[in-house]
Amino acid sequence: MNTKNNILMGIFCIIMSGIGFSLMALFIKLSGDLPSMQKGFFRNIIAVAISSIPLIKHWKNINFPANKVSWIVLFSRTIFGTIGLVFNFYAISHITLADSTIIQKLSPFVIIILSYFFFKERMTKFQFVAIVIAFIGVGFIVKPTGAGLISMGALAALLGAFCSGIAYTCVRYLGTHNVSGEFIIFFFSSLSTILLLPYLIFDYRVMTMYQLSMLILAGASATIGQYGVTFAYKYAAAKNISVFDYSQVLFSGILGFIFFNELPDLQSLIGYIIVISVGIILVIKNK
Repeated sequence: MNTKNNILMGIFCIIMSGIGFSLMALFIKLSGDLPSMQKGFFRNIIAVAISSIPLIKHWKNINFPANKVSWIVLFSRTIFGTIGLVFNFYAISHITLADSTIIQKLSPFVIIILSYFFFKERMTKFQFVAIVIAFIGVGFIVKPTGAGLISMGALAALLGAFCSGIAYTCVRYLGTHNVSGEFIIFFFSSLSTILLLPYLIFDYRVMTMYQLSMLILAGASATIGQYGVTFAYKYAAAKNISVFDYSQVLFSGILGFIFFNELPDLQSLIGYIIVISVGIILVIKNK
């Protein structure tokens, strides 16, 4: 497959990832008033079942963490990824789909900050300004009050984006140390399920068949999203396709309008434009 076809396949996969994660958010919201921990457990247990298939299939070619540091990073990826997941599910249930999605898109900016400290990568003046502007854009979305307070849903989305940024920084480290993506995904889904199990036991809410179906669909959609983004960056470099990751905001906005009659107000719309524009310019600048 030539370079052009690789890029096109990467774009297709990243868009499929956006659709998968948007559907996950939709099904999580449709599952109703259930604890975020419970939603996270069922999302992950479905992912365990699906992610075990390629792991078993390619078992002989799987590269595991080679040293203690890599294992610590893998555990850190799981812990912060799980915390970020729970925060994200809480945000999805309490603010609009589009708002929660665009706030999650702060993760790349968090990664730039963390890469400066952990990978000693120089942060350019342009990147610094881009980060500041992006957070200003999010300010339009979360709408802090005169007392400096924001809604619990918006706060959860911000904390989720921060934790996700740490988790993906860990994934990047593991990738540079040749740990197989199949194992990273399976390990995260499995250990995350175990971490959430005690909360499920002590705070289990009886679910209807409809709610259980929504959580199963959420788990399947999330797995599609996870593999979509994994294969996207396998086919093409981030600089060529990462701009299409913002398609998730569009899909979430459409689904939010269709199912919940959610429409962004003027402030949120300004925030969307600022964050997406800065993200696109950052990609083009890096390219």
